[in-house]
Amino acid sequence: MSQSGGPDRGGTFLSQDSRVRGPDPPLFRPGAGCDGRDVADRPVGTRATHRRDPAPPTHRAPAAPASAERARPPVPRTDVTFPSSGLTLAGHLYTPDAPPAGAPAEPAPAEPAPAEPAPAEPAPAIVVGHPMTGVKEQTAGLYARRLAERGFVALAFDAAYQGASEGEPRGLEDPFQRAEDVRNAVTYLADDPRVDAGRIGVLGICASGGYVPFAAQTDHRMRAVATVSAADVTAFFRDADPDGFRRMVEESGRLRTEEAAGRPLVTVNAVPDTVDEATPAPVREFFDYYRTPRAQHPRSTGHWLARSAELLAQYDAFGGVARIAPRPLLMIAGTRALTLRFSEGAVARAGETAELFLVEDATHVDLYDRPFAVDRAVDRLTDFFAEHLAA
Repeated sequence: MSQSGGPDRGGTFLSQDSRVRGPDPPLFRPGAGCDGRDVADRPVGTRATHRRDPAPPTHRAPAAPASAERARPPVPRTDVTFPSSGLTLAGHLYTPDAPPAGAPAEPAPAEPAPAEPAPAEPAPAIVVGHPMTGVKEQTAGLYARRLAERGFVALAFDAAYQGASEGEPRGLEDPFQRAEDVRNAVTYLADDPRVDAGRIGVLGICASGGYVPFAAQTDHRMRAVATVSAADVTAFFRDADPDGFRRMVEESGRLRTEEAAGRPLVTVNAVPDTVDEATPAPVREFFDYYRTPRAQHPRSTGHWLARSAELLAQYDAFGGVARIAPRPLLMIAGTRALTLRFSEGAVARAGETAELFLVEDATHVDLYDRPFAVDRAVDRLTDFFAEHLAA
C-alpha cells in the first residue's frame, strides 16, 4: 500500500533536543512500520473487518475556507467548563437542533402544535479529543460541529495543561491525564439533561486516537469508540535503542529538577516553526495546517514540555485495546497516511468488534479538515454512532 503522508518523525518529534534524542528507530523511516518492514509488506490481522471507501477522488480538494465553513447552517455552541483531577477544563459543547441520528422522522401534525412543546428526548453524545498540541478550535471542533449537525450532542475540549484549560506547567503531555480528561468529559456529558447517559461515544483524533481507546479500555460508559488518523505517540520511546531511551529518561529527570528550581522550561517542537524546517512532505503538511491561516490558533503552540518524555515512555496506547470488546471500535485512516500502521495494528489486536475504514488518497492531516476526506469520515462516523448508540 503506497503511503506518502503522516506525522512520522517530523510530525510528533521533529525537533527534539539532541541531548534527549537517541538514534532514529525504524518507526521514523518513511514508509516503514513499527516492525521496520514496509507497510505494503506487513500482514494485516484477519479477525478484523476492513472497509475501504469505494469512491476515491482523483486528486485532493483544497481545504474549505473559513467563508465556506460559515456558510453551513449554524449549530448552537456553548462555552463550558468541567473538572478533571482538580483542574478546570475548557470545552465547546455543540448541540443539535435536529432529531438524533437514526431517529424516525416525526409525522406531520394533524393540528397546530401546542403552545408549549414537549421537552426534547435526551440525545446521544460524543466526546471529541484533539491532537497533540492542538486545541478545540481546530480539527476536534470541526468534527464535533459536523457530528452535531447529524443530531449528536458533541463536546470538544482542551486537554489539561493545554489550550484554554488549566494546568501548570503549560505544555505538559501526560498520557494518563489525557485519558482521565476523556473520562471526565464523559462524566460531564452524562450529567447533562440533554444527553442520554447510556448513549455516549468517544472520538479521538491523532494522539487522542491513542488516548481515547486507552481510556475506553476500562470505562464502559463509552459505548462506542472511534478514531481518526490515530497515532501512538509513544512508539518513539518503545522503539528507541536502550542507550537512547536511557538518555531520554535521564534528561527528563534532570529537567524535572531544574523546573523545581525555577529554571526556564524546556520544550520540544511538535510542529516546525518555519517553512524552511518543514521538510520532507510529511512534515510540511503539519506546518501547512498548524502554522498558516488554514488552522493556526494562538493557543495551539506546537510545543510540548520536554520532560513529558518520562510519562510518555510508560504508556502504551494499544497494548490493551482488545479490552474494548465487545463494544465496537472504528478506526478511520487515510491510505496515504504514514500513521496508517497504527490503526492497522490496533484493529488486528482488537478483534472481531473492530473495523478499519480507509479513505482513499488521504494523508494523516487531510483528515483534519480537507472536505473530501472529512466528509467521508463524518458519513462513516454518523452511521457507526447511530447504530451503536441507538436507544
